[in-house]
Amino acid sequence: MEPILEEYRPVVLSSLKFSKLTLGTVAPQFTGVSILEGEAGEVSMELEMQWDGNPNIVLDIKTRVGVGLPIQVKNIGFTGVFRLIFKPLVEEFPCFGAVCYSLREKKNLDFKLKVVGGDITALPGISDAIEETIRDAIEDSITWPVRKIVPILPGDYSDLELKPVGTLEVKLVQARELTNKDLIGKSDPYAVLFVRPIRDRTKTSKTINNELNPIWNEHFEFIVEDALTQHLTVRIFDDEGVQASELIGCARVRLKDLEPGKVKDVWLKLVKDLEVQRDKKYRGEVRLELLYCPFGTESVFTNPFRPNLLTSLEKALKVDGTDADEIKKSHSLKKRDIIVRGVLSVTVISAENLPAVDLMGKADPYVELIMKKSDTKHRTRVVNDSLNPIWNQTFDFVVEDALHDMLILDVWDHDTFGKDKIGRCIFTLTRVILEGEFRDNFPLEGAKSGSLNLHLKWSPQPIFRDT
Repeated sequence: MEPILEEYRPVVLSSLKFSKLTLGTVAPQFTGVSILEGEAGEVSMELEMQWDGNPNIVLDIKTRVGVGLPIQVKNIGFTGVFRLIFKPLVEEFPCFGAVCYSLREKKNLDFKLKVVGGDITALPGISDAIEETIRDAIEDSITWPVRKIVPILPGDYSDLELKPVGTLEVKLVQARELTNKDLIGKSDPYAVLFVRPIRDRTKTSKTINNELNPIWNEHFEFIVEDALTQHLTVRIFDDEGVQASELIGCARVRLKDLEPGKVKDVWLKLVKDLEVQRDKKYRGEVRLELLYCPFGTESVFTNPFRPNLLTSLEKALKVDGTDADEIKKSHSLKKRDIIVRGVLSVTVISAENLPAVDLMGKADPYVELIMKKSDTKHRTRVVNDSLNPIWNQTFDFVVEDALHDMLILDVWDHDTFGKDKIGRCIFTLTRVILEGEFRDNFPLEGAKSGSLNLHLKWSPQPIFRDT
């Protein structure tokens, strides 16, 4: 058990071990049994189990600042459905070679934490971190599609093991209107992302100090074992330095809702608890770009005469009539070896329904365009006394690393003695790289109303890093 806990140990703890572990005298009750239709050569069944146990479980924990505490886990209540798979079926008694078991559904898991001889609330964040660790360890280590294999007869049962079936590429773009957790100043948000909450498969973003509308634009990649049942979890924390980070909110995306090979750009509302949806408080939103790529689909994308089936990477590399397949043959490359460079042309066509900023019920709007990494800036002319300005101005940006750059458009109201921000639009370059060019209308963030009408065009010129 301790190696499992160690895999899920939160960074706020330097040590997490058992000092006592007995399961008590109350046996679990099986309240239902069903036989499933499985594959040929196997028998599958599900058992519904309920356990209100009286175990004696004490954890010895040590925090990063050296404080050691004994934590008792008590009042455990669990209800769930276990799946058993007997496979392969053989003639030799007991007629199957191995048993796979997995928690197919967790209906309820309750427990309480208590410091032996003290109060756990005296250490802010520790209780939440330990509870989160226990839940993650229980759910991820045995919850379907994860399964445990018990050999009954001698043989090779590696085909029963959980195997990767694809990759999930995630771009953590930004968040907005995060709840402020600090009494002085603003929160210092960072994100933790995972498909499975094992430490070496959990990704952490950089911290954006003193900001409730952070922009990360960070890319992460995850292994997927079962796209039908797994999901991506995002947790946004306020960095408290040496103290335990405080959860701002969390969100979840089901992988089965993603179309393989197609980028999905989503805003997700943050909640306090993914399991219990009682708290309706608004905690902000997080924006992600998601791309699920199943293994074995690469061959579908190799036909240079079917550009609609090219992968996103191959589309980015299809330059001046040079087929991506030819580039693949001449270069053995990973995605990280490629820098997508080119020229981004942005036409600021118009704005609609801008909020009135001036006393006369009008505004004098202009747009400032910024490439984030290079900090290259352009700006449109000012259109006086208009809430529906028309610019029709085009600006070109030389982009050195399009996969990791962003375009920010800030709409300002011009005044004689200064300027007032009306709103903004933030873009990764993913869509324009894939589509080549597009025209669309984009609502302004941070404004009561208003949108920008834009045309974007991408002229790529890929280069390769020296290896």
